[in-house]
Amino acid sequence: MHPNLGILSVTFGAIVGFTFGHWTESLSFLLVIMVVDYVSGTLASLRDGKGLSSNVGFWGLAKKGLMLLIVIVAHRIDKVLGADVAMSGAVYFYIVNELLSVIENYGRLGLPLPDKLRSAIQILRNRAGTASSGQPKAADEPESGEADEKKDKDSKK
Repeated sequence: MHPNLGILSVTFGAIVGFTFGHWTESLSFLLVIMVVDYVSGTLASLRDGKGLSSNVGFWGLAKKGLMLLIVIVAHRIDKVLGADVAMSGAVYFYIVNELLSVIENYGRLGLPLPDKLRSAIQILRNRAGTASSGQPKAADEPESGEADEKKDKDSKK
């Protein structure tokens, strides 16, 4: 192994260890579901005929980066309080958030979702303490931002 690669690996491991603490399976799952959400959102956008927008893609990735920053902050809060609650709560919250987005994207793609997976998502939602119904939005229902923009346009008329 090349010495510089070893130094780079150790440095990367130290940074990850400092920022996230011990690496958990839930943190791995969060990263995997973030990728699945991004890919399924991109495919759903293509299927809807909206095409690809570098601006939308950039902001989608930026939001995912900000989610990870919140997880890092939650880990630091746990360190200050001597607890192991904030990071787990943040990770579960974002897992549920991403899973709901994947369900919505699958609905836009016209793909079915197994009932067992829906049940598992409900369990995670309860664990994260979210109160939403978990039903995916209809494909023709506007996103919350789109609805706000429509209201603004209608009020200006």
